[in-house]
Amino acid sequence: MEKNLFNLNSEINTNNNILLKIVKSLNKLKDYTIEKFYIEILNDVIIKINYIIRQNKKNIELLKNYMSYMSLMNKSINRINKDKKELIREDGKYIGQVVNGLAEGKGIAYFKNGDRYEGEWKNNKEEGKGIYYFKNGDRYEGDFKNNKADGKGIFYWNDGDIYEGDWKNDKREGKGIYYYNDGNKYEGYFRNNKAEGKGIDYYDGGNRYEGDFKNGNKEGKGIIYCYNGSRVMGNYSNNLPIGRHVYLTRHRHVSVKDY
Repeated sequence: MEKNLFNLNSEINTNNNILLKIVKSLNKLKDYTIEKFYIEILNDVIIKINYIIRQNKKNIELLKNYMSYMSLMNKSINRINKDKKELIREDGKYIGQVVNGLAEGKGIAYFKNGDRYEGEWKNNKEEGKGIYYFKNGDRYEGDFKNNKADGKGIFYWNDGDIYEGDWKNDKREGKGIYYYNDGNKYEGYFRNNKAEGKGIDYYDGGNRYEGDFKNGNKEGKGIIYCYNGSRVMGNYSNNLPIGRHVYLTRHRHVSVKDY
């Protein structure tokens, strides 16, 4: 990779030298040209070539920076590869950095059940940033603590559902967004893997519910905003409307319905 970048750098330098010689020749040609029309054409060509030379110089600087970055990355990768060791565990096999006989740093664990974890380790446990691949196709990417999802992370289910947000002790806990594979979405607070507290349910048709949730259901006060501009305000219990609900159209017409 570095060799290819060096060759590209040399090619750009060579092309610049050729272009500079062409500019020099064109300037000489101007001295022998009487017609103003042709002089203008030559000037235009010279301007364009000089622009290409300037851009090439910028590309050379970018390549130098990138080559320097690649060199540091290769040294880091080589150091990590040098430190790699294999540990046999009760639940599978670990390949990565080891300190005092324990997984510490970056490494990969292949579990007997078909799962796989790639990421950071501390004191023989999944801790830090990592990705956990489940055998069934599910995947979690984010923060780990004591072998569990803890912090910020994204979970991808094999059926297309996605959750992005806070985690605690391997559960959705705190603020997050749950994307359903049918186009619906919930955005708000979670507790023990379920919507709880203030949140918003977005429906595929353009309607949305804003209000209270408990144990994954609408529970308490809430407002349904319809795609046509009307609103429905009232209380809910276990996802069902209860008590008096007020209907307000976009034209400010009001009606009431008791449940």
